[in-house]
Amino acid sequence: MKRSLFTLVVTCLCWLGAVAQEGNYSIMGTVIDTASSKTLAKSSIVLVHAQDSMLYRFTRTDESGRFQMVGLDTGAYILFATFPEYADYVEHFTLDSTASTVDLGHLGLVLRSKLLEEVLVNRSQAITIRGDTTEYDAASFTIQPNSKVEDLLKQLPGIQVDQDGKITAQGQTVNKVLVDGEEFFGDDPTLVTRNLRGDMVDKVQLYDKRSDQAEFTGVDDGERSKTLNIKLKEDKKKGYFGKVDVGAGTNEMYQGQAMFNRFNNKQRFSAFGTIGNTGRTGLSWQDADRYAPSGSTTLTDDGGIMISMGGGQDDIESWGGRYDGRGIPSVLNGGAFYSNKWDDDKQSINGNYKIGELGVKGTSNTISQNNLPTGIINTNSGQTFDRRIFRQRGGAIYETQFDSTSTLKVTVDGTLRNGETTEFNQSTGTDGDGGMLNQSTRRTTNDTEGQSAYLTALWTKKMRKKGRTLSWEVNETINQSKANGFLFSENSFYSDGGVDSVLLVDQMKVNNSSSSVFNSNVTYSEPFTEALALVLNYRLTANNATSLRQAFNPANGEYTELDSLFSNDFKLNQLSNQLGAIFNFKKGKSTLNFGTRVSRVQFDQTDRYVDSRFERSFTNHNPQLRYQYRFSQQKSFTVSYNGNNTQPSINQIQPVTVNDDPMNIILGNPDLKPSYTNRFNMSYNSFKVIGNQYVYFSASFSNTNNPIVSNTYTDSVGRNTFQYANLTDKAPMNYYFYGSFSKNLKKWNINVGGGLNTNGNIYYNLTNGELNKTQSTTYSGTLNLRQYIQKKYDFYLTFGPTYTYGESSLQRQQNNNGWGLNGNYSFNIYLPLKFQISSEGRYTYTAATQSFDENFERLIVDASVSKKFLKDETLRFSVGVNDIFNQNVGFSRYANNNIISQNRYTTITRFLMFSLAWDFNKMGGASIQN
Repeated sequence: MKRSLFTLVVTCLCWLGAVAQEGNYSIMGTVIDTASSKTLAKSSIVLVHAQDSMLYRFTRTDESGRFQMVGLDTGAYILFATFPEYADYVEHFTLDSTASTVDLGHLGLVLRSKLLEEVLVNRSQAITIRGDTTEYDAASFTIQPNSKVEDLLKQLPGIQVDQDGKITAQGQTVNKVLVDGEEFFGDDPTLVTRNLRGDMVDKVQLYDKRSDQAEFTGVDDGERSKTLNIKLKEDKKKGYFGKVDVGAGTNEMYQGQAMFNRFNNKQRFSAFGTIGNTGRTGLSWQDADRYAPSGSTTLTDDGGIMISMGGGQDDIESWGGRYDGRGIPSVLNGGAFYSNKWDDDKQSINGNYKIGELGVKGTSNTISQNNLPTGIINTNSGQTFDRRIFRQRGGAIYETQFDSTSTLKVTVDGTLRNGETTEFNQSTGTDGDGGMLNQSTRRTTNDTEGQSAYLTALWTKKMRKKGRTLSWEVNETINQSKANGFLFSENSFYSDGGVDSVLLVDQMKVNNSSSSVFNSNVTYSEPFTEALALVLNYRLTANNATSLRQAFNPANGEYTELDSLFSNDFKLNQLSNQLGAIFNFKKGKSTLNFGTRVSRVQFDQTDRYVDSRFERSFTNHNPQLRYQYRFSQQKSFTVSYNGNNTQPSINQIQPVTVNDDPMNIILGNPDLKPSYTNRFNMSYNSFKVIGNQYVYFSASFSNTNNPIVSNTYTDSVGRNTFQYANLTDKAPMNYYFYGSFSKNLKKWNINVGGGLNTNGNIYYNLTNGELNKTQSTTYSGTLNLRQYIQKKYDFYLTFGPTYTYGESSLQRQQNNNGWGLNGNYSFNIYLPLKFQISSEGRYTYTAATQSFDENFERLIVDASVSKKFLKDETLRFSVGVNDIFNQNVGFSRYANNNIISQNRYTTITRFLMFSLAWDFNKMGGASIQN
């Protein structure tokens, strides 16, 4: 009776307040039991002002557990959801002009008895699970003074960071790192994790980010991207901070980096610069994404032709323009970033500019075994290379909100690049008995330049009916690439122990490509019921491209004589119309997506040298099916199917002979037809905050009908001619399985984890007219240990065996089966007087096989000693040794169709480095003392 009277009084007060002043905003949500997902009817919902905790509204949920409050004013609020025997749910949120209705989704309540069973001593608020978001309170985890965000992440349960900065959370790779919900320097997470200070962080949020379309429409399409959001403390959003780190060492090694950041609430500016030749500074695990897009346009959404814009086999674009450990690098990078919001956050801009130069010099040696129907050919080749690429990239994103239902987002991006490559290759080919077949020397030079531009505009509109939306996106992509260079090669072919013939090639190469791709995509979503919705889309794609490939022979001392055999001038026009319909059904714990996209592609190619025209059209079907069952917010199972066509590339189709490497000639095949791939995926993940325990596995299987395979003819002296063909009676397969687990052993305060991995394939190709079946599978297992003891030490150790199975049907007795072992470690020891000892190491062992009778073993150990100075420990001096045992020998072993290769290459070896680093920080108007 007392409770009913209290409820009546509160309700009356709220009603009187609402009558006095009605607002234009509303909130809604559903209260559920987190464990069972059962709705909780008649739950109490209390809304108070965040500023003074004064009661504002009160209501109860209906029989389905839902509630709604209308006529609310703008402002910051705190919502309390309570139910007998359950712990209270608290939600902080703000009502502003960005949305008239706020859907709080499912408010998960936990039984008090369950909380008592799983209580964390002294860390009851360290981790909060809110919906599908795991939130870590940074203040509950201890890091060393002046540590970075990366050091904080290493302490968080369920999150690992490897030596290259790659982040794994609950067994899955983190693809994006945001700062206060926004990108910071675009697509390079390490610029956040290795530069922002850990003591600036308030919360770290981990969640599966839905696709932009799902975020907008509210229709869950099942697409997820593991994302980290770094929320900064309010008093750390005004001021400046940064770092300077310089080092010099033996063997003419050097490195340096500097970063400056100035924050003024919503206005942020950052700048950075790096220089070095140690292979570390400015060379992170996402180098390829940090730079501008490559010179290739891939139209896979509608099944269109893939157009390669590269200038030739040995140009910079085929190199990739990044450092992968091969050779000795020298790098110089820099960039600036700016973001701001204004007009009550209705408008925002986010822009960045990056500039970088990378040079790589080195040598490599490759031993290959080519398994043929008539025997084997062994090739020993050596290479010397000198490569340089220079890139500039600038981009900006502008967003504006016209009203609570309509937005516009404009993105621009542009790139300039140029570079040079010089390569010298030597090779010798012998038969299985050691008899000489061929010798070759080849020297190539290339000067390249290119431009890229990208512009897109996305308009979105939410209709009056919830879930009914309309969006229209248009974009234009322009790529241009030019390459000019020289090829000189001398190739000797043997017969009966002597030279039978000699082929000389001396040519100037000109390769110019351009591409303009226009896309228009209209998407409409319609909810039929609360459980069923439909997403319709229509996409128009127009692609115009040209490809000019010229070879000139010398005449009178000048390269003016056009060699028509190795020259062409192609023009491509392609038009694609695509219709798509995807249904989404979501009820309870289940989500089902199914539908298809159908595209009609018209293809028109003209060879302007011979005035020939090649036209065709085809229809692509891309069905999709995805089912997910969420046992709870932190446990789910997913299975999916996708079918897609793959079109042959222009380089596979165009009937021109490419002689960049006279020992490997490529011919085009204009009669190629699309292939069709069926792909099945399955995954499961489970994460428990208590005990820091997660289990994750994923598996995939695919097969391809009418595959495009290589048809290779190798003559008696080892010269290869490649042409692609469709295989109608065989279906190549790919498969993999990956599983991992992690658990914290409270008794020893140590984290134990491990994983199993299997990946393999069955490929087919034609070799000298005979079908070759290649099977390759790799099995691996890992065990890892991790521990952190505050102000004493921390360490990480992982190791495990591998076994590789590889076999070619043409020469089954020459397999590449063998064992291996890999491991790495890192540790830090914190000593008195602000000293610190650090070390990391990597171990690799590859056993001999029937194809290669040599074991390979390598142990690379780096170590350093450092000391911190000043009261706030912001100055650090360190002395380190790279590759103490001088064992860093570049090595790789791989198989491709019926060819098995082993490669050794130069890389960075032992050197001594002296470094001095200074961190400065003045946030919130005063220096931060640690």
